Amino acid sequence: MGSVGDSPEYDVLVIGAGLSGCYSLYRLRKQNIKVLVLEAGDSVGGTWYWNRYPGARFDSESTSYGFSFSQEVLDEWDWTEQFSPQPETERYINFICDKFDLRRNMRFGIRIKTATWNEQGRFWSLVDSNGQRYTSRFLVTAMGVLCDPTLPNVPGVDDFKGEAFHTARWPHEKVSFEGKKVGIIGTGATAIQTIPEIAKTAEHLTVFQRTPNWAVPLHNAKITTEEMTEIRKEYPKLFELCAKTRMCFIHDANFDSIWEASPEEREQLWEHLYAQPGFGMWLSNYKEILVDQKANDLVSEFVAKKIRQRVNDPETAEKLVPKNHGFGTRRVPMETSYFEAYNRPNVQLVDLLETPIKQIKETGLETTKENHDLDMLIYATGFNAVTGSFDAIDFTGVDGVKLREVWDEGPRTYLGFTVQHFPNMFMVMGPHQAYGNIPRSVEYAVEWISNCIEHLRTHDLSRIEPTSRGVAAWTEHVHDVSKGLLANEVDSWMTGVNKNVAHKQKRIVARYSGSAPEFRERTAKIAKDGYSTFSLA
Repeated sequence: MGSVGDSPEYDVLVIGAGLSGCYSLYRLRKQNIKVLVLEAGDSVGGTWYWNRYPGARFDSESTSYGFSFSQEVLDEWDWTEQFSPQPETERYINFICDKFDLRRNMRFGIRIKTATWNEQGRFWSLVDSNGQRYTSRFLVTAMGVLCDPTLPNVPGVDDFKGEAFHTARWPHEKVSFEGKKVGIIGTGATAIQTIPEIAKTAEHLTVFQRTPNWAVPLHNAKITTEEMTEIRKEYPKLFELCAKTRMCFIHDANFDSIWEASPEEREQLWEHLYAQPGFGMWLSNYKEILVDQKANDLVSEFVAKKIRQRVNDPETAEKLVPKNHGFGTRRVPMETSYFEAYNRPNVQLVDLLETPIKQIKETGLETTKENHDLDMLIYATGFNAVTGSFDAIDFTGVDGVKLREVWDEGPRTYLGFTVQHFPNMFMVMGPHQAYGNIPRSVEYAVEWISNCIEHLRTHDLSRIEPTSRGVAAWTEHVHDVSKGLLANEVDSWMTGVNKNVAHKQKRIVARYSGSAPEFRERTAKIAKDGYSTFSLA
């Protein structure tokens, strides 16, 4: 490999054993590379290992979510539901790891605390929470977009004496709600999946809502054995479709103009999309709804009307209609009987904008209006998203530069895969990459990175780093393609804002907002040109 100075123990270290880490290992091992995956959890799965809360499932179609790299896996694995529940998804990832014997190159229960670049030796040195050191020529971060959970910034979080869980750190053993007074803080995507499940058996469920979210029906259904046989025949077409769509889902863009449709035609389209499974209402709507405020107001009013129709109490319904952002300007959660849960006599909605939380106490929660006695408190309070997993590790690059300082005003990357001052470090699903249907994006990112590493080894190169010019140009491009989106005017994890994190109060451009085909075209050209836009040594 053209080693310089000290020889590192591994060619590549990978942080994380979720979908990104598992596929990174599979690809790199095929290239005869000495690789080790370091995972904080006790098993594989990443998001699907940690997020095992009641109701957790895909909101992208199972058949389009699975990996496409192995024909054997496609032939052997049966999805049982159109939108797979968490236990099945976790089994799927374990199935892949068993089939390709991936665990022999993995270490579990390893939480990395520091990652330091050694310029003289040209290698990365990682230290875990137990002081164990690992070294490698290249470093691949596969830590996920949503993996660093946050708690609400209110007094007394540690004081509650009942059962308390964050949805992203749910126990492996079964949690019973029967006969219990349960409180849940948050009405984001995880809460929207969890609330209907808790409401079925809890004696009483109090939902503490700060910001209501737009949500539309998932319309899940079982997949029969016969249907799965037909799906297998269609896999090539399905993956070809995902490769062409803007966000790698099966839902294609709609290029019709809302202003060329009559009110009756709009209503007809929206009723059709609302009744369809999956993300169609968000991704296959009129072309103006995410960039034109007047168009967005019209579709928002349609979805608001649906919420009012589904919630019996007008006052509760009105609290569930978002007022501070339009439909689709945040990632749209998909739901099953979420709004109907508020029609149950054992479910109460508390609007924290009207009556904020004063404190969490030993026996429950106190708002500015009243005390709520609780047996169980659930935090569905989201994540320090996109850059949060990087904040959790002290990354130190060339000449002692800290990643937190480089990204202080928002992420700066080259192609979303690399960062200046941090040579030989590659990011799978880091900031400034195209996300969308995550496994589709993961496959491309991992293949780009593994091909780059193979190129370096083949050409006896031991160091790669983006240039300041490359970073400036790419960051400018990422900002340019996001211009005009109404989403940029809204606080959300997609704009890097988390009200519970002190340094996450300002909006940034956290992701690539152009189309996935455009992202792949631009980054593939760099690879085809021999990575000549990088500084190579």
